[in-house]
Amino acid sequence: MGGYKVGTDRKQLTLLPVCLDGYVPEDHICRVIDAFTRLLDIFALGYKHAECKDTGCRPYDPRMMLNLYMYGYLHRVRSSRRLRDEARRNVEVMWLLEGLTPDDKTISNFRTDNRKALKGTFSGFVQMCRRLGLYGEELEAQDGTKVRADNSLKNHYNGTVVDNELGRTEKRIEEYLEALEECDRAEAKEKEPGAEEIRAALEGLEERKAEYERLKERIKAEGEISTVDPEARLMRTGGDGREIDVGYNVQTVVDGKYHLVVDFEVTDKSCDTGKLHEMGMRAKEILEAKGLTSLADKGYYDSEDIAACEADGITCLVAKRSPWGEAKGKEFGKDNFTYDRGKDVYVCPCGNELPYKRDVKKNGDREYRAYANRRHAGECPRRAECTKYRYREVLRIGCQDVMDTVDERTRSNKELYGRRKEIVEHVFGTVKAVWGYRQYLCRGKEKATAETALAYLAYNMRRAVNIFRESKLVLVFR
Repeated sequence: MGGYKVGTDRKQLTLLPVCLDGYVPEDHICRVIDAFTRLLDIFALGYKHAECKDTGCRPYDPRMMLNLYMYGYLHRVRSSRRLRDEARRNVEVMWLLEGLTPDDKTISNFRTDNRKALKGTFSGFVQMCRRLGLYGEELEAQDGTKVRADNSLKNHYNGTVVDNELGRTEKRIEEYLEALEECDRAEAKEKEPGAEEIRAALEGLEERKAEYERLKERIKAEGEISTVDPEARLMRTGGDGREIDVGYNVQTVVDGKYHLVVDFEVTDKSCDTGKLHEMGMRAKEILEAKGLTSLADKGYYDSEDIAACEADGITCLVAKRSPWGEAKGKEFGKDNFTYDRGKDVYVCPCGNELPYKRDVKKNGDREYRAYANRRHAGECPRRAECTKYRYREVLRIGCQDVMDTVDERTRSNKELYGRRKEIVEHVFGTVKAVWGYRQYLCRGKEKATAETALAYLAYNMRRAVNIFRESKLVLVFR
């Protein structure tokens, strides 16, 4: 006989496990979360309510709240209201919280009140994984990823936006004033019915104009303003169909062995320049490594930053970017001028020598050596193709010898450098593309750092559990 599958009668008594522990398998990730949080020194990390007072309402144990958040971030649930609902209906969460059911405000406050402690918890898990041998401590890749802030483009202002809005507002004020004059001229036996509405609209426009004037004064001092999240800045995201958005740039260092995150920093700088040495040294200190090999894209190609890395035991492989204002492959581009170290001259593509002429300071007082051949420049038949000035001058920065070494190293180790995307993009692909954490729920750099710490903690934990499962080993924290 045909028909559908038949379920269990809702009114029939069944023999279910008599305790919550029976619902959670021995190898479930919930047990890993609970084992980790029980080992934490929540007082040393600075968690609020790490110590209970003898008076007042009893607080929730920070370990329980951390259990809830870690479970949520591992299962793509970040909202405090959704986490509250999970505590009431999800058996796994009931097991983690031992049946506690905090309200959404309590859950939200935990993340807000423990911003620095959450970053410390992430760092604590990194050290545990180090002791378990999950970090190679030799090769690391670094990159920045843009994460949208809780601030729309409509609530972000710079000088151009404010000037445009002021222009539109003033134009509308003029239109309303003309309409009001027509109403006054057309006075007859009865008062013109639209005059009051026009005056009310004018008052609103005048208030808006005054607000834009205040924003304009603030922009002169601050450069740009986000009215909802004051610390967020305008950035080129390069994805999601949005070329420009308001957000943060998360600098991330990832270890090459199992692609585990070593450290991160949430910044309001759109570019990556100047962060290679800082993040590299932080990774070196965390991993307690004598030396590291660092892979980075051309956004980190900064001569002084790379030279500082090389001096401090960080071997760099960084893609070279074209000199500012020059097209790649241009015949008379700076890359096609060869430096002769023995003679201390540059040789142009036509074979002419450019000897050293003077020392100059540019780009924030950076010191350069200038090379030029003024006498021969007037005789060169291809001068117009080489420069629009009377002669061509080539600048050589003081640490150019280090840069030449790094450039040659990057060119000759293409296979190693090719692992950069494999290492660091793995993290971004999982956290942003798979889990969907493309936008922050909280406002401000500190709260965004706490959110990132939870996301990267969840990522590292998932990776660690998967690694041990594939190896058929038991993950034991110590």
